[in-house]
Amino acid sequence: MAAQRTMTFGVVVGNRGFFPDHLAKTGREEIISVLKAAGARVVVLSPEESKHGAVETYAESQRCAELFKKHAEEIDGIIVTLPNFGEERGIVDAIRLSGLKVPVLVQATPDRSDAMTIAVRRDSFCGKMSCCNNMMQYGIPYSLTTLHTEALVSAEFKADLEWFSAVCRIVKGLKNLRIGSIGARPAAFNTVRYSERIFETAGISIEPIDLSEIFGRISRMKDTDDAAQAKLAAIKKYVSTSGIPEGALLKMAKLGAVIDGWMKQTNVTVSAVQCWTSMEEFFGVVPCTIMSMMSNDLIPSACEVDVPGTLSMYMLALASQTPSALLDWNNNYGSHPDKCVCFHCSNLPKHFFAQAPTMDYQAIIAGTVGKVNTFGTCVGRVKAGAMSYARYSTDDRRGVIRGYTGAGKFTDDPLETFGGAGVAEIPQLQKLLRYICREGFEHHVAANFSDVSKAVHEAATRYLGWESFFHGQAED
Repeated sequence: MAAQRTMTFGVVVGNRGFFPDHLAKTGREEIISVLKAAGARVVVLSPEESKHGAVETYAESQRCAELFKKHAEEIDGIIVTLPNFGEERGIVDAIRLSGLKVPVLVQATPDRSDAMTIAVRRDSFCGKMSCCNNMMQYGIPYSLTTLHTEALVSAEFKADLEWFSAVCRIVKGLKNLRIGSIGARPAAFNTVRYSERIFETAGISIEPIDLSEIFGRISRMKDTDDAAQAKLAAIKKYVSTSGIPEGALLKMAKLGAVIDGWMKQTNVTVSAVQCWTSMEEFFGVVPCTIMSMMSNDLIPSACEVDVPGTLSMYMLALASQTPSALLDWNNNYGSHPDKCVCFHCSNLPKHFFAQAPTMDYQAIIAGTVGKVNTFGTCVGRVKAGAMSYARYSTDDRRGVIRGYTGAGKFTDDPLETFGGAGVAEIPQLQKLLRYICREGFEHHVAANFSDVSKAVHEAATRYLGWESFFHGQAED
């Protein structure tokens, strides 16, 4: 898997003159210490650039904005910290003048009930409302901490910082995103139709390539090509290939090398690939292991050219910094109303399996095109653990992007089947399934071993402007 990225936060320290300004000084020092301890970089005014490095006057707002502009490419989000009431105009002016369109978190430090004299009283409890009111007036989207006031060194703020970081990664990761659409949508899969134009209005571009071009590039590639041989070695290192013909493995290696090269050439970040059944009939392998390897490296790849599925996988991967899979909501699990079987053929990332996966053939398609043409699946049992799921698609009739997200868990309940499969347990699953069917969502769902659904929902609704249903209880 890819290494976790370092977050960079722009920090606005609020201050208001007729409140104790020594609190601004210590508050600035404290948030810098907390963010650095969390492994983040901090962009904040110094005490030489403003009084205590805080923002109060318009001139200080201008200086803060200029500092943020200099680091605009680095800043993932802005944290407004209120060690005292804070000057609401100075805060919002700094953000507006910076021109940054990033998530904003508003934090207020609590007073102590045994320290409420004029010398130490903060009034951040009240100041936070004024700050948020001005954010609303200025049209600046913002996020809130779980508790109205939270100490920077508290467990609550630590959890909120992790959540906010996930929100920031989603928003930044989807900015100017380019998704590779490899091949045509299979005729039998109307369910994965979507609107490129609606995605384009959200800054997400689709870069298509026909399978014939992929196959053509493969046909020109020598067996001894460095890229093909490197990919072949990577495949054998990634998954057990015992019993798989060498010819099939070489085909997979060439396919992976060509896709890698095309994605790099076109600046594509993630992909969706045509499979059933052109790949098997006219090339002679399934692309599952190649897609599994990409997804395991946090470069999600979805089958059946399910571009919205890839997007949903990527949102979860950005939030958790761990691999995502695309699964079918596939079967009931006995008579348990809150459990179901999630399945795919399988291109699940190795991260999903309880034990090291093995390469096999695609049992469903083999009956139609022959087993010899279907080698390349990456199969095993999905491990037990926390689960976040998401699905965001275009509603072409209404011209919007909409979706749903929520949390559950994968269980270790017994299951004897083929492909990549696991048992999921989701509270009020029947309500969720009814919602999916009533709203006409697809049977594909992105899943991730994490608890980031609230971050996904916050990013979608607060900053991306999408419609999002949170299955469970969202705060607001």
